[in-house]
Amino acid sequence: MELFSQNRYDTMKYRACGESGLKLPGVSLGLWHNFGDNASYETIKNLCFTAFNNGVTHFDVANNYGPAPGSAESNLGKLLKNELGAHRDELIISTKAGYLMWPGPYGDGGSRKYLLASLDQSLKRLGLDYVDVFYHHRMDPTTPLEETMGALAHAVASGKALYVGLSNYDGPTLEKATALLKEMHCPFVINQNRYSILDRKIEQNGLKEMSKKLGKGIIAFSPLAQGLLSDRYLNGIPADSRVRTNGYFLKESDLTEERMNQIRALQQIAANRGQTLAQMALAWVLRDEVVTSVVIGASKTEQLLQNLAALNHLEFSPEELAAIDAAVGQ
Repeated sequence: MELFSQNRYDTMKYRACGESGLKLPGVSLGLWHNFGDNASYETIKNLCFTAFNNGVTHFDVANNYGPAPGSAESNLGKLLKNELGAHRDELIISTKAGYLMWPGPYGDGGSRKYLLASLDQSLKRLGLDYVDVFYHHRMDPTTPLEETMGALAHAVASGKALYVGLSNYDGPTLEKATALLKEMHCPFVINQNRYSILDRKIEQNGLKEMSKKLGKGIIAFSPLAQGLLSDRYLNGIPADSRVRTNGYFLKESDLTEERMNQIRALQQIAANRGQTLAQMALAWVLRDEVVTSVVIGASKTEQLLQNLAALNHLEFSPEELAAIDAAVGQ
């Protein structure tokens, strides 16, 4: 019996990562939350199966995703071994290194020692010979950029990664890194950065424009601003919400009356478009071809399916864009 629909690729929209030949689905599944030791394997399996059955070919993870750090990779590795292994060549598996993973001076940053050791550990947890994309997760001002880029190039040359990416870089550093990776003949194809209606830093620091100029893709994380850009908090704070269960990334103090008024105004614009607020927020990030994909998390399959429907309506009128900007004071 077939586990997956033979029509799974029919409705998904795929975009190339900049000027490369690598295509990603418009929506990618991120394993940042809800895929570590705090989640059941059945829940993880149902989410990944639902994603893949709807054309989501890209699963995005990192060495420190959990809790505990490494557990999201281990759970994905179990899934690849038990159920998804036959479809490995249909999948894009990406991982990252840059944040703290083990004690001592070699457990984070951008050194060759840390990056290559971390990649080896990630491959063991994933049960893979290679990942499709290996990212440096954050800029490291204490390590020469040449060393960090050299480590990424070595990851590809050794066959342990097919492409490389950069995460949380700014425009000027991206330009320097691109030149170095080009000299090394390393296939650098994509940047991963936070981007949403409420967080436009990549527009302000030049990253978005620089990516376009250099022919690199962008994959946006936190496109729903940790759930703020949804109907999740319009009628109070649910007991199972991220504010209640993990107040590190989204705090109750973030839900000011000013912010909630902005959310209500955005929801009305979305309703006029025939979308939920979350769908409009995802569509807004994908409104031009500079952004290749949005990476979303999910705790329920219904939530995932609803967000995938954002791809049905990516077009915005100038009036809608102006209304969105006005709603959030841009």
